[in-house]
Amino acid sequence: MTPYIRNVRAAGAIAALLLVAPLASCDRGTMLAVPQPDIVNPSDLNSADGAEGLRVGTIRNFKWMTALDESSWFYGGLLVDDWKSADTFTQRDETDQRNVTQENSLVTVAYRDIHRARVQAYQAAKALATYKPTAKNEIAEMWFVKGYAEMQSALDFCNGQPFADLSGSAPAYGPGITQTDAFKMAAASFDSALTYATGTDSISLRVKYSAQVTKARVFLALGQQANAAALITGIPRTFSFNLTWPASQGKEDNLIWGLNNSARRYTVQDSADSQGGTIVNSMPFVSAKDPRVPTSKTSKFGFDGVTPFDAQLVFGTFNAPVPVANWVDGQLALAEAQLAANNPAWLATLNDLRNGPTTIGSITVSGMAPLTDPGTATAQWKLLFRERAFWTFGRGQRLGDLRRMMRVYNFTAAQVMPGEGGINPRKSSAYGPDVNLPVPQAELNNPLYSGCIDRKP
Repeated sequence: MTPYIRNVRAAGAIAALLLVAPLASCDRGTMLAVPQPDIVNPSDLNSADGAEGLRVGTIRNFKWMTALDESSWFYGGLLVDDWKSADTFTQRDETDQRNVTQENSLVTVAYRDIHRARVQAYQAAKALATYKPTAKNEIAEMWFVKGYAEMQSALDFCNGQPFADLSGSAPAYGPGITQTDAFKMAAASFDSALTYATGTDSISLRVKYSAQVTKARVFLALGQQANAAALITGIPRTFSFNLTWPASQGKEDNLIWGLNNSARRYTVQDSADSQGGTIVNSMPFVSAKDPRVPTSKTSKFGFDGVTPFDAQLVFGTFNAPVPVANWVDGQLALAEAQLAANNPAWLATLNDLRNGPTTIGSITVSGMAPLTDPGTATAQWKLLFRERAFWTFGRGQRLGDLRRMMRVYNFTAAQVMPGEGGINPRKSSAYGPDVNLPVPQAELNNPLYSGCIDRKP
């Protein structure tokens, strides 16, 4: 018997019992006063327990916008060169082609995940400040999530995206703002996180170091390299803010593993493309055999049955930890600031990472051969961003890095964007012009927003 038939028969049996029950014994008022245990009224959150519930929900949303859902971490990486589509979904294929439509439903989900995390983080911070004012570490944590969401949205999406107005008693429509203003908004949120993260407990220290690292990334995006360098002081080599997952598979899996290793919807991209030809400006994530991005041919083909498949092993299990901020990210920001200041220490900073031991996710790297100075400014910048690509693989940074190369350091798309001017070997058609993700069409329902200001870096 199918489940559907079983359910229909069960429903019929229940209906029959109700029909034979004595109607006189029913209290009509009691029958209509049905409790709704799954409905949470806004007033239910006006307590310390309610504030804690908002905080826990925010952490969940933070995971959704990074490595638990098909987030802009994935779509940014697919637009550039972390990933290549091995799928049949047009949403993934068009992103891999660098020709993303506003109607792309999966990009829409990624955008909403970011902004849900941002809004709930703010609501949780307010509730905690009201009902748990001594829990400064938790308040700091919420401001950090808000800032991270604002930063990630500015890194990945077009110039002029809208952010909900949080100045009133409830979130309201907000207008599109420039990418610069979005980064400044993120910096202010990180300042709030640092204001509250003054304790010596584990949460306070994790938030403090995370806010330092991510605010440094914001300063780099704004072209304020000296300010970025000043933030890195005091962060220990052992620091890493990791997203963690339950020990039982299927409850809440690391989706980098899930979409690549398990479902094979994404394959690791390589400059020497396995379907023919070379993808210009793409990193050799597979062919380099670099210990920072170990890969394995666990299956001949991806989900579509025709695209050759490579699995990443940085996050090689369903519950592998995923850093959202760590000492490595701080040192990469420091090296970039040093190079911008013509300080030769930039090379020593990168070589210290290579010498190790340096941990990313579940892998620890040490004893890599030291880099040598390539001599020219252009080659130095390309070397630095190549190092960034291998240290940050799969963690939502690559698209923002390439946009920064163009916006801050005056590289052209032809110099940095993967596939620029060439043919996508999988589709045998030209790559598109996209250097960022579009704000989804659904946002046009916002009466204060009329579309991206531009699609420039």
